[in-house]
Amino acid sequence: MGTSLTPEFWERFAVLLVLALGLTCVLAAFFDDLVVRLQSRRAHRRRPAHQPIRHRAVRKDHRTAVHS
Repeated sequence: MGTSLTPEFWERFAVLLVLALGLTCVLAAFFDDLVVRLQSRRAHRRRPAHQPIRHRAVRKDHRTAVHS
């Protein structure tokens, strides 16, 4: 038993599709912002302001690659 897809179906389908895409974009932006804020907070907590940044020692026998 086949049914035909009516214009009402396509109208509702289009509206729901646009709503789903909009919601997906909003949620993706929200979670991206949340992750960036959490990473920023975590980076600030790692090193207190009164401690200097320690740099890695550079080996004298290390040669850098030359790109042409």
